[in-house]
Amino acid sequence: MKQTEQKSSLSNESITYWNKIKKHFCSLLEKIKKLQGNPHYIAMGMAIGVFVGMTPTIPFHTALAIALAFVLRGSKPAAAIGVWVANPLTIPLFYYGGYKVGVFFFGGNQGGGPDIDAMTLTLESSIPFLEKMVLIKRFLSHNLGVACMMLAGSVVLAVIPTIASYFITRKLVAGTYTSVKVISKARHIKQDINRQSGEESDDDIA
Repeated sequence: MKQTEQKSSLSNESITYWNKIKKHFCSLLEKIKKLQGNPHYIAMGMAIGVFVGMTPTIPFHTALAIALAFVLRGSKPAAAIGVWVANPLTIPLFYYGGYKVGVFFFGGNQGGGPDIDAMTLTLESSIPFLEKMVLIKRFLSHNLGVACMMLAGSVVLAVIPTIASYFITRKLVAGTYTSVKVISKARHIKQDINRQSGEESDDDIA
């Protein structure tokens, strides 16, 4: 009986966890839809943000994404939104998954699980930024191999989501962009008609 209750509790927690992630990504999609501009420009920025967000560089996510967006000519606001693919719910998945992918593709020590868990908890905590920097620096100095493996794996892991985010964003923005252009064109046509009507009225009076 107790085992059944425990399984049911774990199942409910799992459902709640994935529902929260789904809600978070739906929120990101709504923010994407509000962006206006050239679809390629915005999609490039979003892809850059997603790529950076999946790497273990969380203290510098926004700064790195904006810098890369500037260099690669992508939307900086979109890049800043894209990094929010990383949040307390997804960071453990990205970092641990990145480490496992790194070990699979590049080899290396299979250990380091507790170290990764400790670092993840540090990054998720609400301690001051400077304290996080000190702890991260200490982690890197003592676990450089794990950190490098995690970084390499996260780059591989981020490839498909980055490409997918580009095309999804481009498609979402293209619809809005086309609608805005159609409305703008209709307004200009209406203004031209009103202007011509006004000129014709002036000619009649003369």
